[in-house]
Amino acid sequence: MNRVFNFSAGPAAIPLEVLTQAQEELLDFHGTGMSVMEMSHRGKVFMEVAAEVEGDFRALLAIPANYKILFLQGGGKGEFSLIPLNLLRGKAKADYVNTGHWSAGAIKEAGKYCEVSVIASSQDKNFTYVPRQSGWKPNRDAAFRHICTNETIHGVEYFWTPQINDDVPLVADASSHIMSRPMDVAKYGCIYGGAQKNIGPSGLTFVIIREDLLGGAHPFTPSVFDYTQQAANEWMLNTPPTFAVYLAGLTFKWLEKQGGLDGMEKQNIEKARLLYKSIDESGDFYRNEVAPDDRSRMNVPFFLREETLNAKFLEGAAVEGLAGLKGHKVIGGMRASIYNATPLAGVQALTAYMREFAQRNG
Repeated sequence: MNRVFNFSAGPAAIPLEVLTQAQEELLDFHGTGMSVMEMSHRGKVFMEVAAEVEGDFRALLAIPANYKILFLQGGGKGEFSLIPLNLLRGKAKADYVNTGHWSAGAIKEAGKYCEVSVIASSQDKNFTYVPRQSGWKPNRDAAFRHICTNETIHGVEYFWTPQINDDVPLVADASSHIMSRPMDVAKYGCIYGGAQKNIGPSGLTFVIIREDLLGGAHPFTPSVFDYTQQAANEWMLNTPPTFAVYLAGLTFKWLEKQGGLDGMEKQNIEKARLLYKSIDESGDFYRNEVAPDDRSRMNVPFFLREETLNAKFLEGAAVEGLAGLKGHKVIGGMRASIYNATPLAGVQALTAYMREFAQRNG
């Protein structure tokens, strides 16, 4: 088996231990004589799986008892619509902070359902920083206040939690850094995202919502996307993506072995430190344009001094078994996504290749 080091932004690397266990259990899950993807989602075996997955998620992230967990479908983009449909609750306005491509996508989608007030933006510097709260212009009559806590494309991450002295619930798209470090869930009204970065395969989304925010979904909201109805039915109003839920559960067990989110954060800090150090010490051969205090630990965009070298860099990386490094078309360049499942050895291999490439082409 010749596996590469996968730096893709998502779908992303899954721990080898998880894939191996899933492979071993694929044809016969715990003596049932069938795969977990073949069994009824309402049967006793899968119901036990689902309860354990939800319990491990709650324990790892220290989710308070007054929050509901929902495993849904539709992707993070789908949630851009579901958030206003579920959380406007009769109000007409929502606050959004714009820190990049995915914030902008959420803003555009929410604009179909309400008046969107962009209370802060980093567009003035090409989304290379997180606007400090002192410059925000919040509305106290907003239904909710939305942030994207890690921008996958632009590579900026919140390392602080906004705290405004009003009753407007804070909502976070945490798709690309959930489970990479502890989060104080109690400071948010709702946290949501796609699973395909640090939780499992694509096709699964998670929603963590405070119970007092349930109720009052827009009448046009499809039942399967109504948080209140899904919460009342333990997120099984419809058939959930059972195999994806199962894989998420294996990932949670793997995270427990890493020392939980505290242990995982230490690993992620080390990987990010090594990669940014390699970029910063390259002279001007490589550059990362994000403000140092806001540099994402998960998604590291970088640019070569000469764009004409991009194709050569990627070709050489492929030869070295380094995959998924091409930057997003929105900003170009390169991007290394170093999620939980990307090992330190992968980052070491990448930085060694970067140094060697710079020496040959500098």
